[in-house]
This record gives sequence, C-alpha cells and structure tokens, in this order.
Amino acid sequence: MAAGKRFKKASEGVDRDKFYPLEEAVKMIKERAKSKFDETIEIAMNLGVDPRHSDQMVRGVVTLPSGSGRTQRVGVFARGAKAEEAKAAGADVVGAEDLVEKVNSGQIDFDRCIATPDMMPLVGRLGKVLGPRGMMPNPKVGTVTMDITNAVKGAKGGSVEFRVEKAGIVQAGVGKASFTQDQLVANVKAFADAVQKAKPAGAKGTFVEKISLSSTMGPGLKIEPTTIFGGH
Repeated sequence: MAAGKRFKKASEGVDRDKFYPLEEAVKMIKERAKSKFDETIEIAMNLGVDPRHSDQMVRGVVTLPSGSGRTQRVGVFARGAKAEEAKAAGADVVGAEDLVEKVNSGQIDFDRCIATPDMMPLVGRLGKVLGPRGMMPNPKVGTVTMDITNAVKGAKGGSVEFRVEKAGIVQAGVGKASFTQDQLVANVKAFADAVQKAKPAGAKGTFVEKISLSSTMGPGLKIEPTTIFGGH
C-alpha cells in the first residue's frame, strides 16, 4: 500500500491534461521523487510512425551531456589487439568464440554489446538471444565499429540507445532524480533532438505527437514540445 500512497502524494498538484514547460516539469518531478532509491527520470515520446514499415523505423544512439546516471556493463566481441583495446577502455566482458558460447548458453553478463565488424558472422548467430533484448550490435547505432575505445567509453558513460516500439513510442532513461535541474533539462533536450533527427523518410504528418516525463515511481507529466525544440 505504501507505493499507492506515495504515488497519490506524488500526483498531488499534477494536472494530467496540462502541457507543462520542460523546466517546470523537471522541477515538479524532482520534488516528487521521494523514494528510498535514486529514481530514474524517464522520457516517453509518441511518434507518428508505424514501425511495421521498414521505412518508418526510428532508432539511434545519443550521448547525454550529463551522462545517464547508470553504470552499464559492456560486453565486446573482439580478437587480438582490438580485444586488448576493449579491456583498456573499461569493457566488462571481452571475448570471441568463448563469449559467443557463453551468451548462447544464456549467460549474459553485460547490458550493452559492441562488436568489431569481423566478428559479426559469429555474433550473427546470437540474433535469437540478443535480438529480443535489443542488444544486437548494429553499425547504425555505432555498436559495430573499429573505434572500440570510444564505443566502450560512450556505452559506459552516457550514451543511450533508442528504438521505436510497436505502438510508435520511444522510451528511455535520461538521468536520475539526484541530477540538477539543468543537467536533466540538457539531457532531455539532447535525447529529444536525437530522436527528431532520426526521423525516417517514410514518416508523414506530425512526427513527434506527444512527449511525457516521469520518475520511476511518480506520475507522468505532458511536456509542451516548443519548450524542448524551440519553434520547430
């Protein structure tokens, strides 16, 4: 019941139908994030696309200016010098055939996955395991690359991958309640901007239909889009 009471209290003074300016919304969400843990601030963007059509797929990666607040475990599929480079950059798990076997047996000790291009024939066999988890390395989002150092550092620090879900929604964590208001505002703008730039050729009409912000345990607030994108 405590969670129900807390949600009720957090919802006090929140108008579900109002579109809030970004700064005001962030302030309200921070004030209401009173859990014992550092709540994640989450953004949800409703997009005017149908992801069932390949020309309306929206995906990408964005490095949040203030980081995501999450420590990501990073797995790298690489051999030789590239494997050593991955370890030096701070990757948590590095391997080739041995790592493919581990993952195939269901042992996944990482949250993000990077691979060098030469490893993709091997990694491709893991599609059924990594695909549903949204962890399959992909050159479009910079996770199939020879620049292992930057890819690992980005994944460890603050880069967030996004991919539109069936209902046309993109969701992601854009920081923690303990972040300052300025840090969260900057992260939200960077994320929304990256999604806007990932607008596919097949998207017709209004691309970003609705944006809402919430904390893990708190209510969602609708955001006035012009306070994120300016006039566009």
